[in-house]
Amino acid sequence: MLPGIVALGLIILLRQSGSLQFIELVTLDSFLRVRPMEPIDERVVIVGINEEDIQRINHYPISDREIAKLLRTLQKYNPRVIGLDIVRDIPVEPGHAELIAAFKDIEHLIAVEKVLPFAIKPPPDLPPEQIGFADVLSDHDGKVRRAILGTLRHKSSKEYEFSLPLRLAETYLKAEGIELSNGIRDQEAMRFGSTERDRFFHNSGGYVGGDDFGVQLLLNYRNNRQSFRTFSLKDINDIEAGKGNSDVLRDALRGRIILIGVTAPSVKDFIDTSAIAPVQPPGKIYGVEFYAQVVSQIVSAVLDRRPVLKTWWEGWEYIWIFSWGILAIYLGRLTHSPLTNFLYVAVVSFSFVGVTYAFILWGWWIPVAPVLLILLINNGTVLSRFYQHERLLRSQINLRQHTIEQTFVQIHNGPLQTLANILRHVQDRDLEQYQLLEELKNLNHEIREVGEHLKLEALEKEESLRLGSGLILDLTLPICDLLYKVYSHTLQRNFLCFETLKVKVYSFDPIEKRYLSREQKRDICQFMEEELCNVGKHAQGLTRIDAIGKQNVGWYTLSIKDNGARVSSYPEGRGTKQCLDIARKLGGKFKRQPLQEKGTLCQLTWCLANTPWSLAQIKRKFKALILKALNFEFYKR
Repeated sequence: MLPGIVALGLIILLRQSGSLQFIELVTLDSFLRVRPMEPIDERVVIVGINEEDIQRINHYPISDREIAKLLRTLQKYNPRVIGLDIVRDIPVEPGHAELIAAFKDIEHLIAVEKVLPFAIKPPPDLPPEQIGFADVLSDHDGKVRRAILGTLRHKSSKEYEFSLPLRLAETYLKAEGIELSNGIRDQEAMRFGSTERDRFFHNSGGYVGGDDFGVQLLLNYRNNRQSFRTFSLKDINDIEAGKGNSDVLRDALRGRIILIGVTAPSVKDFIDTSAIAPVQPPGKIYGVEFYAQVVSQIVSAVLDRRPVLKTWWEGWEYIWIFSWGILAIYLGRLTHSPLTNFLYVAVVSFSFVGVTYAFILWGWWIPVAPVLLILLINNGTVLSRFYQHERLLRSQINLRQHTIEQTFVQIHNGPLQTLANILRHVQDRDLEQYQLLEELKNLNHEIREVGEHLKLEALEKEESLRLGSGLILDLTLPICDLLYKVYSHTLQRNFLCFETLKVKVYSFDPIEKRYLSREQKRDICQFMEEELCNVGKHAQGLTRIDAIGKQNVGWYTLSIKDNGARVSSYPEGRGTKQCLDIARKLGGKFKRQPLQEKGTLCQLTWCLANTPWSLAQIKRKFKALILKALNFEFYKR
């Protein structure tokens, strides 16, 4: 459990330090972007001055006369409120007097000013209730995820300013009989009727130490490439000039919230956001579209109960994270297989993402990144623990198995062979008491030597092999030299059948060093020793023994042939099992068979990996395959 608890504590510390804020914000944008498309909000209409309008007027900024004319034209269609998202703190002639007159005549008109970070004055002669600021607060990555609804003009001032979207929403809802007032649960929050808007705090949602001055609102953007009906300045002028259907325009504007702004890319009045499905330009909307989003969110939440993004109390968020962390630790303890653990964590992670996505649809922004990181880190930690533990366990098992096998081989090829020889003499009663005592002393000495050798082998590199005769072989030598030493020293051991031996024949073809490891050399030498000991114990009447190692077409055959009494092969015998195991390790085969007249042949054959064949060998092999195929075809007929 310790790695899981450490990972959980680390994630919580990272979140408190703000290191996970960027991931949380990007995750929020991703969830908002993949929501189902929403219908157009018919309550809000945008009149955008685009590139074509600027080219037609052949002047920018747009003159006061053009704006005054547009305002009076729109007023004729009886909108509920008009918002002018174009700064007019200084005259833009011609037509400044006409614009001032239009401001005075149109009651439900909201003009803009800027209060952050420096002030830009509103148009002159407008009352405070017809002025709203057009300021935007972006996060560290440049994206805008919050809207400022109200703030003090100065920190030391008691004069409170309201934003353009709030002024527009207030005017629109007032006509519905819904007044703006202070919150009930939170006195500093804003409330329209019974709908109280939750304020943004410095640690709301995934934010850590966010700037929470004034009254801010988390934005739940409408997810649509075109969320509002939009007309250009040319569209309005053409209808006014009789070139379009005025009834369509009247139906679109009557009783609506109209926002006037610039939608020309050359002006670069952009707001960065990744929370809306693909828009043009990518990741950007115009400033007037942003304010349309904010006013639409306020009005839709009051009249349609459209979800507004809310967050949990900070304590509940950490309880949520801690609970998932405990679940991740439990999964790690529950499963006993890396694959099973991975599948469990994958299922839980996908389920968690689905749950948090559902929360977003309901208007709740809950921690996502910390929980996913905890699940992934704990999964990685568990998999790492599984892998390390399994590798260590396998290594220990292999080492223990190897030690057991080597110990038994050393005992079997040494003291047990000597013991078997003594037992034969005892049964035949051909040893004097002093001779038996001497043999037992030798047996005792052999057993002690085996023990000492195994102790040294456990401490040193496995580059040596101890034969039953007591000879220590250097496994770095060529295999032909090793086989000769095994052959010559084993035949010198005190076995009864070796006493009649007269002819010793040996020949060992060399094998390139790259084809045999030290472990394989050890197995081959032990095979040679085992078979020679069997001959010495059982091949009565022995006069000749041949030990031949021959390489042929990529295969190596080690044969031991004698002319004594036949040696039986018992599958359950330790020696036979040892030889079969050696053959399996080498990827070859072992056989022990009696010869026709007398004697026994023992063979170990294995393939030399990557041994190159000569052209003649390939031809012979191919010819043999062809003949075999022809014979098969003949017999089949």
